[in-house]
Amino acid sequence: MNARATPADFGRPLPAGFAHSHFSVLGESPQRQLLAWRERVGHVIDVLPSRAELDKPFHASIDRYQVGKLVFTDCRSDLMVLERSLARISVDTIRDFVFHVFLEGGIEEIAVPTNRRYSTASVASIVALDMGQPVRMLRNACRVLTFFVPGEIVQEVFPDPEAIHGRTLHGSTPFARLIIEHISALARNIASMSTAEADGAIRAGAQLLAAAFGKEAGLTGNARAAARAVMFGQVRRHIKAHLHEETLSPETVLDALHVPRRSLYRLFEHEGGLNTYIRHLRLRSAADDLARFPHLAVMNIAYGVGFKSASDFTRAFRRAFGMAPQDFRAMAVRAV
Repeated sequence: MNARATPADFGRPLPAGFAHSHFSVLGESPQRQLLAWRERVGHVIDVLPSRAELDKPFHASIDRYQVGKLVFTDCRSDLMVLERSLARISVDTIRDFVFHVFLEGGIEEIAVPTNRRYSTASVASIVALDMGQPVRMLRNACRVLTFFVPGEIVQEVFPDPEAIHGRTLHGSTPFARLIIEHISALARNIASMSTAEADGAIRAGAQLLAAAFGKEAGLTGNARAAARAVMFGQVRRHIKAHLHEETLSPETVLDALHVPRRSLYRLFEHEGGLNTYIRHLRLRSAADDLARFPHLAVMNIAYGVGFKSASDFTRAFRRAFGMAPQDFRAMAVRAV
């Protein structure tokens, strides 16, 4: 990193196995502050400033705590646009799930590949992201507490953890308020915790957040919810096994698995419908292939993930990701 740091930036020593670092742009010149922040967080997500914003003062700081694979951060920052693109995902290895809990400010707009868009400026709103999927968001000036969580913790609640991507919750429900109180207390006290205490508190916060999104999706709470979770996993596995077949459709899933039509369709309402879910998985698989196999013809990739024609594939890819497959491939190659 080019940003300057002093010994105080790294906080006081913490117990073995419990790492803490602190970063602030305060010591930078106003013209360097936003650039320094972009460099600091650039290993995770890209900051997209306008030329005018680069010339203005920018305020941001972050405390980062890590115990094993669990990471918890406490960040304060001004308004900015953040993006994790397909090209970026194709060349890095970050695949954690992220929960943002906003104590001040919030997300004004978030866009994910399924074309679901949410708009929220509520104080203490909660946002879930899968770092293996693209996202673009406009984040207001805020204070946000963030959990980086391995997939197995999320999967305890979501049979298909990828389905949590882009979901939002508001802090007005009793369960959400309980979570926010727990996480606010964690932010106040974590620096004085032992390694075991910090591990337990971060893990509990992550599990509470996953449970809240599971409850919102109808995947937790009783025997019927458990049956829904099992069915979801069964359908997901079938779709992934037959994704390359152009005949794959809701009808073929119904015929193969003999599940009730109404239950199946309701199960995928939160994905925009089963057809949308299948198409989204096909496009994500195609994006991976475009980055991994630069010499493979786009037409072959389109057929390989079940599209009936290259033109249908190109239109769908452009709608989902905002660019043609060839442009995405060129960007991914440049990013390597």
